[in-house]
Amino acid sequence: MDTVSDMARGAASWVKRLWPLLLLLAVGGFIIAMGWHRYLTLEHLAGNRETLRVLIQGHLLLALVAFVALYAMAVALSLPGGAVLTIAGGFLFGWVLGGVASVIGATLGAIVVFVIAKTALSDVLAARAGPWLSRFRDGFHQDAFSYLLFLRLVPIFPFWLVNLAPGLLGVSFTTYVVTTFLGIIPGTFAFALAGNGLDSVIEAQQSAHQSCLAKVGEGAQESCPQGLDPSALLTPELIAGLVALGLVSLIPVAVKWFRRRAA
Repeated sequence: MDTVSDMARGAASWVKRLWPLLLLLAVGGFIIAMGWHRYLTLEHLAGNRETLRVLIQGHLLLALVAFVALYAMAVALSLPGGAVLTIAGGFLFGWVLGGVASVIGATLGAIVVFVIAKTALSDVLAARAGPWLSRFRDGFHQDAFSYLLFLRLVPIFPFWLVNLAPGLLGVSFTTYVVTTFLGIIPGTFAFALAGNGLDSVIEAQQSAHQSCLAKVGEGAQESCPQGLDPSALLTPELIAGLVALGLVSLIPVAVKWFRRRAA
């Protein structure tokens, strides 16, 4: 009986610890299963842009709050479409308001993931970590600000992974929030600025689509695909700029390393 009771208490403890993470996974899985994440595309934005603009003109503050909440939810649930939402923010609100709203929404969503990961899994991982992982945690913790700022500035890893890993590696809440907020500003405003000029891109794409249909013939939609790819806005120049900013953030780490070598 004691063994059964201990197992029941252990299971209840795990459920109490993991329920926020399980809830996030369940809600995210439900949204993906229903296909609602497919609405986070530039095609849907282009098709409904006039309706959205009319709504925003009459209720700007409410629209901004709703946008920030939607962005935070998308990040917290690790749904695809973060770049599309940033572009949409610049497109619907202008690059300044849209960029600020996107930074706030992304930071809030990232905080949710961090807090859940830190409270649900960090202690378990630390207790079961081997020597290599323990050394990695200690090394990461010593220069957490520089490392996290680099990971935010340079989009090498998926955004959801960079949200999750610091919570598992024992990074402080303040360091995480500051590096997230500062690190996503350059890329976010770059995409918001691109979204601010999306009207001309949409019109050019629609004109090219209609010209293709006129040449091929009506009904030949397969030969004239219509789509807007947000990855096309990630130009080599933008990537180079983000990499340069990321390398600057690693200068303190390099200085410490050379000082240790000299000592």
